[in-house]
Amino acid sequence: MRYGVAGRIFLGAVSAAVMAVASLVARADEGMWLLTSPPRETLRARYGFEPTAAWMEKMQKSSVRFSTGGSGSLVSASGLVMTNHHVASDMLSKLSDNGLDIQRDGYIANSEAEELACPDLELNILWTIEDVTDRVNEGTAEMSASDAASARRRAIASIEQAAGEKTGYLCQVVTLYQGAKYHLYAYKRFTDVRLVFAPEEQIAFFGGDTDNFEYPRYCLDVTFFRIYENGKPYTPEHHISWSSAGIAEGELGFVFGHPGTTRRLYTVDHIKFARDVQLPRRLQQLWRREVQLTNFTNRSEENRRMAREDFLGVQNARKALAGQFEGLLDPAMMNEKARAEARLRAWVLQDPDRAAAWGSAWDDIAEAEKRYTEFYDQRVIDLSSSTLFKTALHLVRMSDELPKPSGDRLREYRDSGLESLRFQLFSPAPIHDALEIDILRSGLAQMAETLGGDHPIVQLALAGKSPTARAEELVAGTTLHSVETRKKIGAGGSEAIATSTDPMVRLAAALDPALRAYRTKYENNVESVERQSYAKVAAAKFAFEGDSVYPDATFTLRMAFGPVKPYQEMGKTIPAFTAMGGAFERADARQGDPAFRLPPRWLDAKNEINPDVPFNFVMCADIIGGNSGSPVVNVKGEVVGLIFDGNLQSLPWAFAYDERQGRAVCVDSRGMIEAFRTVYKADRLLKELLATTK
Repeated sequence: MRYGVAGRIFLGAVSAAVMAVASLVARADEGMWLLTSPPRETLRARYGFEPTAAWMEKMQKSSVRFSTGGSGSLVSASGLVMTNHHVASDMLSKLSDNGLDIQRDGYIANSEAEELACPDLELNILWTIEDVTDRVNEGTAEMSASDAASARRRAIASIEQAAGEKTGYLCQVVTLYQGAKYHLYAYKRFTDVRLVFAPEEQIAFFGGDTDNFEYPRYCLDVTFFRIYENGKPYTPEHHISWSSAGIAEGELGFVFGHPGTTRRLYTVDHIKFARDVQLPRRLQQLWRREVQLTNFTNRSEENRRMAREDFLGVQNARKALAGQFEGLLDPAMMNEKARAEARLRAWVLQDPDRAAAWGSAWDDIAEAEKRYTEFYDQRVIDLSSSTLFKTALHLVRMSDELPKPSGDRLREYRDSGLESLRFQLFSPAPIHDALEIDILRSGLAQMAETLGGDHPIVQLALAGKSPTARAEELVAGTTLHSVETRKKIGAGGSEAIATSTDPMVRLAAALDPALRAYRTKYENNVESVERQSYAKVAAAKFAFEGDSVYPDATFTLRMAFGPVKPYQEMGKTIPAFTAMGGAFERADARQGDPAFRLPPRWLDAKNEINPDVPFNFVMCADIIGGNSGSPVVNVKGEVVGLIFDGNLQSLPWAFAYDERQGRAVCVDSRGMIEAFRTVYKADRLLKELLATTK
């Protein structure tokens, strides 16, 4: 494996350092591993298991990515996909119409004809992986950071386009190690997806915000879809079978999913920027928006229904980021990061060649984050939480970007991603005016609070009106609710934008130059420096630590592993498993709290449910947001559970893994089967799942 000239020179000189690092790593089952380089030696030495190439391929092609965020898996020979209820929640809301409230009542399709077609759900299955690092970096060695970034963007677009035309797949170049490596991922793409089963939100999210990121838990956070191809249920090349036997305490489990973002390879100065700038600003926004949505949802039952997903999303993000922020205030974690960085930098500086190749990287990153602090508030201000404004902005930018060569466009408008973008842009899913007004009012007010009422962007956005009046005017006047109107404007290009009198389009066109300017400033002065500098940091780490370094999460397929294991909290042992009877005990203990109210189906089936059946469990697998919906499998590759959360102690895993108390939280396969059988009488689903039970 190549790391550049300097990396090859020094690999043989660091065996003692590698052994020292390895002894630290061996304390925990850490890692979100690429499927192309799983830690076979660690698994063999620690657990007596070594995954074969065939085993890895089966897991790769049984794993499903939800394009809007989240993971899933193929669990039958007829294209049945398992994921979390909360991953599916937005789609369940879109399917709730004409008196149907799937969030409240759940849904069971008792026949193929009853499976509900989803308006804009795209699922991806990773088919091939190719290292294209040399092709992406060709000719960039002597360029400035910004010029090199532009050249890499053009190369990536060319690689994606050529691969897409050759294979017919969705092809994406993934940046790994913050820019040290680039892999080409080719996905099979599916857009005919139908709902098969969903429980009530009351049991999927039992305990609500109170129990979110907590443990013990009692949640049936699961939903099933089916992929269709050419109008018929998809017959996959691979799927994973079901294990009714489940998993035992101490047993090894594997998680295959798409973790979203981690920042474990960040330098100390970069982490401090996240701690002192990014997270505090974002938390302020989330607290503010949560209060606003609370007021909005309390006005009516209809408001509560239409804003349910936004509200839960804000609550979840607020709690997750608060946990990350608290982790960064832990001196022990920050001191360990500082010590590890000091060891690496000292080793780099010990040799003139290493120092020349990599020595400047840390200071360059620090300077980039210092520059970013100066315009961070302006960079993150926009109105894209509004579906209508986001639609208008896409239409405006497409009119400008699509006439350009693919490699010169903003990344989201490259040819490789256009089909998926248009699929979302022209979705027939409903748009709720009252919620859109509330979102825009909030965004406009936040813009004024952050930039100041006299700021030119604020004046342009408000157009002489209050945030509320402007939001009402924009939503009442726009025609973008209509899919046909969106398509017409999209097809009309720059002329359609220039002649449009739609107020939302006019606002997007007015704000776009400023939004682009801040984006360009970020890409040229921050992102490009980070990419170039982190490539040096990663090369140094490869040379210092060997090939045992896994990349930060990038919402691409990874493998994690670890045993089912209890933990200690406040002097007490928190058991690894909860049982189904515990849900009723918890509901009784919290009578009067709506978040702990069990659905009528569950109350009716109480005497039929075996209270001792395992319901939820915790394990040491290394996960993060995006892993939601990932299957947990045993060494045979059989489903034993489903990731749906992490506990509070796992939230700092975004920056550093620690298994002393941090745990992944899972639904047990046995609890799912018991619920399908006794509560939902879902015979069709059971028959399909248990057809391959081992």
